[in-house]
Amino acid sequence: MPKANNSSQLLRQTIFRSRQRLTVVLAIVIGLCAGAKMFAECLPNPYRAVDGWAKLTEGRPMGAVGDLAMDPNGLHIWAIIRCTATDPKRFGNECLDSNLDPILEFDLKGNVVKSFGGGMFIWPHGIDVDQEGNVWITDAVSAKKTPPGKRGHQVVKFSPDGKVLLTLGTPGVPGSDPNKLNAPCDVVVATNGDIFVADGHSFDRGNNRVVKYSKDGKFIKAWGQTGYAPGEFRMPHSIAIDSQGRVFVADRGNNRIQIFDQEGKFLAQWTQFGRPSGIAFDDKGQIYVTDSESDNVENPGWEMGIRIGDARTGWVTAFILYPWGDPRVVEGTGAEFVAVDRDGNLYGGEARTRRIQKYVRVRP
Repeated sequence: MPKANNSSQLLRQTIFRSRQRLTVVLAIVIGLCAGAKMFAECLPNPYRAVDGWAKLTEGRPMGAVGDLAMDPNGLHIWAIIRCTATDPKRFGNECLDSNLDPILEFDLKGNVVKSFGGGMFIWPHGIDVDQEGNVWITDAVSAKKTPPGKRGHQVVKFSPDGKVLLTLGTPGVPGSDPNKLNAPCDVVVATNGDIFVADGHSFDRGNNRVVKYSKDGKFIKAWGQTGYAPGEFRMPHSIAIDSQGRVFVADRGNNRIQIFDQEGKFLAQWTQFGRPSGIAFDDKGQIYVTDSESDNVENPGWEMGIRIGDARTGWVTAFILYPWGDPRVVEGTGAEFVAVDRDGNLYGGEARTRRIQKYVRVRP
């Protein structure tokens, strides 16, 4: 009998120790997953990829995809598709010698319903659609790739039918004074009509600032410079405004999102969304951030993909991991920009792989 009691006690102690070890391991794993860094795959992915969504007309090949935006009624998606699609080594001036329309409007089935802008841009990059349906485009060509002429370093406002309504910047002339821009990455229009431009597609050269204009295009102010401190930037790659009116800037070179009020007052910085390239919001208070560059060189310990979270708290709740192939280190492979439709489906604009990748929401 004593032997049996000893055996039972030993068994209970072994089970207890095993449970303790399991509890510790689970706590470590859950804690690491909650950090959403190296263990981003632990976050849920409530989306399913749908290939071949975008259907171009007249046999046009797909070029590198830039920014995407939904129109106000939620029935159409505007996209930048850069012109040259035949030379994989060409980058940064794909529309220089092409008359193809780089601004395309798609219905939710992926059919092109409208296009315009041919011959007007060198490297169209950012897009916004304001509350009236007007389409805003940035030309982010670098100074060294800008030939003599009247294109580049501009923001152009179009009517929904492609009529030019307003231009910002001096065409073909990079600069940093109130009348000039230098490779502007993106643009967003506030509800009162004020215009915010993320100016500078460069880590260390050119402009690294946000420029604010009135609705009629008059310069109001600018803030930011090259650097690492709050309010400084190393490539402000995307800009967006949430439902609270806060200005979000994807400070890609610094691996962070910076948040400001509309007067340029620094409010916060978020690093939990990886190396951000694009930012979008839905009407349910969610933020969507694309990470197209995290790899073993640019941002070790992070994965490319689309992170989704609460726009108010910044808490990351879901992650669409980029479907890797070999080799794993491929700079700039994932989606640079993202748009979300009224049903919660996502559309990722991928430059290197030349596609608009649709993701259908399959779980609440």
